[in-house]
Amino acid sequence: MAKERRPVSGKVVAITGGARGIGKATAAALARRGARVSIGDLDAALAEQAAKEIGGGAEAFELNVTDRDSFESFLDRTEEALGPLDVLINNAGIMPIGPFVDEDDATARRMVDINLHGVIFGCKLALARMLPRNSGHIVNIASQAGKAGLPGGATYCATKHAVVGLSEAIRGELRDTGIEVSCVMPAVVNTELGSGLVRTRGVRFLEPDEVAEAIVEALETGRFDVWVPRSSAYIGYVINMLPRRGREAVGRLLNADKVLAGANPAARADYEARAARSEPGLEPEKVKSKS
Repeated sequence: MAKERRPVSGKVVAITGGARGIGKATAAALARRGARVSIGDLDAALAEQAAKEIGGGAEAFELNVTDRDSFESFLDRTEEALGPLDVLINNAGIMPIGPFVDEDDATARRMVDINLHGVIFGCKLALARMLPRNSGHIVNIASQAGKAGLPGGATYCATKHAVVGLSEAIRGELRDTGIEVSCVMPAVVNTELGSGLVRTRGVRFLEPDEVAEAIVEALETGRFDVWVPRSSAYIGYVINMLPRRGREAVGRLLNADKVLAGANPAARADYEARAARSEPGLEPEKVKSKS
């Protein structure tokens, strides 16, 4: 029997990395349903522009998820403008890719700080507000790369595996508190982050709106495992019944091992440059040729 859906109208929702891509699409989807949305992004001007486009009283604030004080200020300003926080969507993340042995240490630290520590900060700060009320919902955006290791994205995969594990552990700790957790695992999405990636038989590229609708559905039903598309869950279940060598053979057959490793460097150049500037004060140790 399908769960009865709970409306998100009137809910106060804070979204990190909300100025573009999945974050912006989710903010728009929630605003259309009457939620009060706060967009946090390192690019404050773009966040303001996104809030104006979305309308519905959406707010925008500068946010550096790697800085705990910045994150706390974002949530404080959200609550001052909109009311007590009901939902936090930890969406901010980056995906520089390339051979693991060529990855400089600053790039690795940047990914871990944004993709993992940013989520940890967000969860802790949100829970400090939600636990006294025994109410709230945390949505962590992971990836299907958090369920498998893809060549060309070793550190990225590591951070997303960590987000999945973090979400599972927090869910266990919050049992019977009234606070819910959802972990969203999309396939490749047609955003700047997904530019230049290889299209294969085994990986369907999604639109941001598809992920946004899945997030809304998770908020309405309280679902924890949010695979996008949902069919990925069944495919993953079947593949994981195979021994490791069998799983790896299927991945090669579907060219899933080429999705990141075979990416077009020229098509990703603008995104990679922006990702390299995505954490103030932590600049790349060196710029490596992607050719």
